[in-house]
Amino acid sequence: MSDYNAHDSVLLNEAVDALVIDPDGCYVDGTFGRGGHSRVILSRLSAKGRLLVIDKDPQAIAYAHEHFSDDERVIIGHASFAELKALAAANNLENGITGVLLDLGVSSPQLDDPERGFSFTQDGPLDMRMDTSRGQSAAEWIAEASEEEISTVLKEYGEERFARRMAKAVVAERAQRPFTTTGHLAEVIKQANPAWEKGKNPSTRAFQGIRIFINRELDDLAIVLDQAVDLLADKGRLVVISFHSLEDRIVKRFILKQEKGEPLPRYLPITADQVETRLKRIGKAVKASEQELKDNVRARSAIMRIAEKVG
Repeated sequence: MSDYNAHDSVLLNEAVDALVIDPDGCYVDGTFGRGGHSRVILSRLSAKGRLLVIDKDPQAIAYAHEHFSDDERVIIGHASFAELKALAAANNLENGITGVLLDLGVSSPQLDDPERGFSFTQDGPLDMRMDTSRGQSAAEWIAEASEEEISTVLKEYGEERFARRMAKAVVAERAQRPFTTTGHLAEVIKQANPAWEKGKNPSTRAFQGIRIFINRELDDLAIVLDQAVDLLADKGRLVVISFHSLEDRIVKRFILKQEKGEPLPRYLPITADQVETRLKRIGKAVKASEQELKDNVRARSAIMRIAEKVG
């Protein structure tokens, strides 16, 4: 087991306070990580409560089995949270889940362990897969992707304005020497970035874009949001913590659409109670407190949104 297990869960108490509305309920922690949220959720549950924990990462699942498998209330699933509906059915949970928590993005143990290939500040194998047991690594993708494909990923998922320059530099460099390490890729991207942002590594956006693409993060998010609403019981809670604008935009728009219902022609003679809505927002978006920001710099971009199932 790796020593990289430390992880400070962002908005920990705020998320669990919003999520756990019934101590006898059934909950889902769709991004287990190292169990920060799960521990607090379990502390709020009765003996009748249940908690399904899910994670793509084999190391996270190994940690869950080591530290949580003795609790009869816990069910452990090694999968993407996009497989929530199948996991719920396999464990007889599809009749009503009380709350679903999604703490998006990459975890501290993944970032801090250079062997995982997420870090642009520590050299390691160029992998970036959250689930190292399957799928294409970043090195494999970069070796075969076209310049146009690389540029599109950096621009759309990394919001990198110099995506085309970076993609061109990557393709030129790989013709001389294949990319196998994060340090090599970070250096080439850094040299291709003509305008470094103060206080931000010049490879930040590019690495974010590749990571999101390799792990299908936005696709999986769109899938799980729909599944979560289908599975939630009446007044069940959906709590999502996002760490960048691409994630938060998807979550915000999804909740708004479920709250307003499908758009209908203005002239259609129906009343408000005939519009089918599935969610309602609970409060405003929540951000980390000043104290949490002092204690954990990675909380600075976190935004939490809460919604409740409308029966």
